Amino acid sequence: MNVNEIQSKSILSASKVYDYVINPYVGCQHGCSYCYARYMKRFTGHKEPWGEFVDVKVNAPELLQKEIIRKKKAQVWISGVCDPYQPLEAKYELTRKCLQILAQNDWPVVIQTRSPLVLRDIDIIKQAKHFEVGFSVTTADDEIRKLFEPHAPSIMDRLNALSELHQSGIRTYAMIAPILPGAEYLVEKLEGIVDYIYVDRMNYNYADFIYKKYHLEDKRSDEYFEFAGQEIMYQCKQRGIACQVFF
Repeated sequence: MNVNEIQSKSILSASKVYDYVINPYVGCQHGCSYCYARYMKRFTGHKEPWGEFVDVKVNAPELLQKEIIRKKKAQVWISGVCDPYQPLEAKYELTRKCLQILAQNDWPVVIQTRSPLVLRDIDIIKQAKHFEVGFSVTTADDEIRKLFEPHAPSIMDRLNALSELHQSGIRTYAMIAPILPGAEYLVEKLEGIVDYIYVDRMNYNYADFIYKKYHLEDKRSDEYFEFAGQEIMYQCKQRGIACQVFF
């Protein structure tokens, strides 16, 4: 793993998903095979494979402290192209420091992660008025997770973290995206620990080799995504869980 500490020029950026996005890191140790953020290598100049480099924006909190004063208050997404709670966050605490600043200034925040490390910051999240936490949970089958996301936390660890956050009174959600084989069995596991669910299909080809290697090509088809999406929606409706499918 090639880790570099860098000085960033800005940290609170405009986003097409939410109003703003904060990415405290460039690159991600989870290195999920399908990740859309792989495209960043075209702009960053990294030669290492995705998942084997991380640039640490060590001045992120200082930048945010200055930028938050100049910009109009709006919803912030943490993060768009990296996991804000990848393992290096345990050392650098950049996400935690940024959350403290956002909470102190009463900005609304949507956290998205795969890591139970977010529980470390439950003190900040609980005290903030407009924070919510979501986990990317792509399948109910941890053996499938190991094929596509071998360096990310287990599915059970994510579900347990969601449960603890939800029981603490924090608004929570699950992002079933991209749909991986076995995603249609997730809803029963998410019942009672999330306020809503987002669903999206596999929209990138980075992981095609895994589907081929393990003879899962049928789970890459439009028919499977349509089936799984409809099944998830139906189960959510049966259980009274708000659900939005994006395909």
